[in-house]
Parts: sequence; C-alpha cells; structure tokens
Amino acid sequence: MARIDLVDLAHSYGGNDAAPESFALKPVTMTWRQGGAYALLGPSGCGKTTLLNLISGIVTPSRGKILFDGADITPLSTQKRNIAQVFQFPVIYDTMTVGQNLAFPLRNRGVPKAEIDARVRQIADLLDLTPHLDRKATRLTADAKQKISLGRGLVRSDVAAILFDEPLTVIDPELKWQLRSKLKALHRDLDLTMIYVTHDQTEALTFADTVVVMHDGRVVQSGTPAELFDKPAHTFVGYFIGSPGMNIVPAEVRGREARISGHPIALSRSYAALPSGAKIEVGVRPEFVDIAAPASGLLSATIERIDDLGRVRFARVRIGDAKFNARVPPGFSIPGETAGLIFDPSHVHVYADSLLVEGMA
Repeated sequence: MARIDLVDLAHSYGGNDAAPESFALKPVTMTWRQGGAYALLGPSGCGKTTLLNLISGIVTPSRGKILFDGADITPLSTQKRNIAQVFQFPVIYDTMTVGQNLAFPLRNRGVPKAEIDARVRQIADLLDLTPHLDRKATRLTADAKQKISLGRGLVRSDVAAILFDEPLTVIDPELKWQLRSKLKALHRDLDLTMIYVTHDQTEALTFADTVVVMHDGRVVQSGTPAELFDKPAHTFVGYFIGSPGMNIVPAEVRGREARISGHPIALSRSYAALPSGAKIEVGVRPEFVDIAAPASGLLSATIERIDDLGRVRFARVRIGDAKFNARVPPGFSIPGETAGLIFDPSHVHVYADSLLVEGMA
C-alpha cells in the first residue's frame, strides 16, 4: 500500500522532443493518498490508459517522476514496483482450478502454504467464488473469469496499489452493478489503493471516492462525484458528467447578470472583470432549469421536444440560437410550443475559455 505522487509527469510516444501538444499525457502533478479509491475517467484517447501504464511501469515516462511513499520508482520495472494490474479481458489459467488461479501470485513469491490457503479463502469468500474453488476455470462464464482475474490482483496483501484497466467491459450489463458494488466493498474491507480506468461515468462515480477527469491528455479536474457534478472546473467536465450533460452556451456577462441570445438571467455572484478577449460561456445543469408556464419576468423559450426518462422528464428548448435542456416538474402539463424558464442562480456558472471563473460573492 502506498501514497502515489506524480511530479511533472508527461509522456509522448513520439519521443521527448515532440511538440508539447502531441504528448499523449500533458504534464501533471498530483498526489493520490494511500488507501484511496480513484477513477481515471474520460473518452477514448484522452490519456487515461497511458497514465495507468506509466504508474505500472509498462511505459517509461518522457518526463517527470513517480513516487511511491516518497521513493522514486520511475526507473523500476513493473515487478519491482509491487503493483497488481487487472486488464480489460480476463487473464486466467484454464488448466488450473479457481483456487489454484487465486493462489498463483502467492505461490510464485514463496508464501507459506497455510498463509496462501487462508488468503485464498478470504478473497474467494469476498468474491462469491468459494463454491467454485475446486472447479477448473476453463468453462466458467465471462463474469466468473473476471472475478478470478480480480481475485488474483487482490490476493496479495503487500501490493502498493491495484490498477484496473476497464475491467468490466466484457461483463453483461446486468452483472456490472453487482461487480462494481463488490469492488467498492472490497476496497473498504482491504484498505488498498485502487486506481480504476473507465470511459463510463456510472462506473467511475459509483466506484471512486475521487474521480480524475481527463481530456486531450490533460487532467482537467480531480474531485469527488458531488464536486464534479455541482461545480465543474472545466466545460468538458460539465458536458461529460451527467445525463444529459450541463447546458453550456455563449453569453455576455456583466456584474450579476448574463445575457443568452440577448435574454437576461440573474447570477448569484458578480463577474466584474472577466479576461479580455476570452470566450465567455455560462453553464447550468438541466436539473436547475425548470419549465414553467409563460409569464412576465420569465425567460421565454421555444419547446422542441420532450424526453421522458421515466424518473424525470427533460424538455429540449431554444432561446434564440442557444439550445437548452430543462427539467419538466412532476405533474406539469406542457403549455404549448412556448414556455417560461426558471433558473436557479446559485447553479449558474461562468466560464472563460472553458475554465470556471469564481466571481465575487
């Protein structure tokens, strides 16, 4: 188990002399605490697997350092870093039993048999594999095989960290929730540092205490699921987190007022000195914009469609050239093609060149 420090870490597959914008991972400095559950979240090609492979030692960084508990492990091989890695597709030994598969990492390290047996029983019990310990792994289902792969990563109690590279991709959708919940419980029980790579926000938000959102090779925000939802530090985070994502539209902002296509909305903070020449946008999640009957003083919008998600309805509306998603309150009847919009000013954020501007209270 270890605290992991990334110090000006960056990597380019084209070599250290490549143009800065071509780096698969742009420079990042951050600390992951011992025993934390982290998710690297972002679309394909954003750099999350590159970062995971740098931590594991599969890839050597072009720049920067990686520290485990203050010790520089950057030049060390994967084996000497004392980590466990679980990959997208389960890697198991079909000719061995489930129990032998789980015991394999410990037997390779010369752990006494009694200790191996006790640890295998503990992990098998946590993963609901106990009834299958004496069964050959060859004909097990994909989710059972991935449980074995997870178990082999978890069976060593001395690892510095366990790295998961999209481990639930091959699992049937109805079983993913069960395995995510099981991983969360295992993290609580075993107090291991876990780093989980995924492009699925549901997986990231339900597994991790801290989610690291990546975009175009950069870490754009790191925080709790609530922080990412309530206060996105970058427009990409607002758009990527949530279903539907945050409404982000061009606006003119002065003081405590924003204008969207010429229509004013109130802000809870004052923005007196925005960067000159910056692209100014406002962002507000659909959950904080309510459809209402047209009325004096309300911003007027044209309704384009209604999406009924069962638990909630969202209206797709247009304000001039700007398009919004807005919540339809329970029991509310759509008045026609035109409706009013009620904004919660405390949840309207201002962005300059995609970055959050705090404003003044």
